Amino acid sequence: MSGETDLDTLIAQMRPMLDPDPYVFCTFATKSLGELAEYEPIGLFAETEGLTAILPVERARELGLGDAEWFRRITLTVHSSLEAVGLTAAVASALAEKGISANVVAAFFHDHVFVPEEHAEDALSVLRRLAGEP
Repeated sequence: MSGETDLDTLIAQMRPMLDPDPYVFCTFATKSLGELAEYEPIGLFAETEGLTAILPVERARELGLGDAEWFRRITLTVHSSLEAVGLTAAVASALAEKGISANVVAAFFHDHVFVPEEHAEDALSVLRRLAGEP
């Protein structure tokens, strides 16, 4: 397995980066993965109740879903291993202390933290402080 596993290194090198675009979490009971692909999701997850898609707001609007809560993505740019232990907990705990919800998606190279749009800048500051950045 590639990627960093040491928690102290992960936190020190996470270098959080805020995506300027907002996203919406949507669920679809009847659409297929193929049908959703045309809406350019940045994430898809199959659940018993249906497919969850993380869509750019503009694409969600095409489906009549742009009024749902908007989230911003903070990418932890350190290459974290899928076997790393504690990074999600450390990030979620730091944000929870400030009353900011965190929806974490782990991909192969990086962890992505989705926070409510109105808390995005505060969340970025919290994560930068956690990493020891000025």
